[in-house]
Amino acid sequence: MRITSKGQVTIPIAIREKAGFLPSTEVEFLMEGSAVKIVKATAHKDISRGNDIVNYFKEGRKRWKTTAMSADEIMALTRDWDMPEKRTGQTRPDGKNG
Repeated sequence: MRITSKGQVTIPIAIREKAGFLPSTEVEFLMEGSAVKIVKATAHKDISRGNDIVNYFKEGRKRWKTTAMSADEIMALTRDWDMPEKRTGQTRPDGKNG
């Protein structure tokens, strides 16, 4: 097995399974004499790429509070429909009565 120019090496599947290394498992490299040991990381890092994305959207919810508008009001704005309470027998652009 060779180390790539980027310093990467593939851990054989039998070893990954026995060690419980799943995709996204955090690992640490330890030096024991002239040998290198790979172990699961003891300090779990909460910021993985997936967690970072989830946190971004959770924070977004706080920043972009929902409006007090109803779904019909939002649809009227986005689709140029009349408001339901203001309709007087008019038809929506799709031909349906509201």
